[in-house]
Amino acid sequence: MMSAPQRGTLQDAEVTRLALKPGVGPRSSPAGSVDGAWRPGSRNLGSEVPPLLKALPREWGRIERVSYNLTTWGPTARVVLFDGAAVHLSGYRSQHPDTVDLVGRDYRITLLVVPPDTVEGAAARALATASAAGNTDRPADLLAAAGARLGTLIPELRPGLSRSAG
Repeated sequence: MMSAPQRGTLQDAEVTRLALKPGVGPRSSPAGSVDGAWRPGSRNLGSEVPPLLKALPREWGRIERVSYNLTTWGPTARVVLFDGAAVHLSGYRSQHPDTVDLVGRDYRITLLVVPPDTVEGAAARALATASAAGNTDRPADLLAAAGARLGTLIPELRPGLSRSAG
């Protein structure tokens, strides 16, 4: 059962939870390490991106690319379709493991990623703190303070393990 949305929080279906700092958007000036937080329902980025994009304010326009850390997400398609347009999924080893970037034509929004297996209370704290006006905490500090797991590696991508390892 989902709780009622809090101010500054957008929720869509049962898997996407998104909390944005007040006033964040394409024309806002970045303040701090993240512009809000997102708690996906799984580590399957290809299936999680469309509900995330659907939850964003329409006035932001089209998101052209989502960048992510390769070690914290499973293998994924390079492109997903959303509202009839291609959205490129770009994985980087240099991307902070606890963030995703939403890239539009002239802007970038950075979201803290609250791992999907985080317990509800810790997830709610991380979403609320990351989206608080004036918050400048680093992603790892936000997750640690909330009691969430940091940069959770998906098991099949841990060094020394193969996809067939149990």
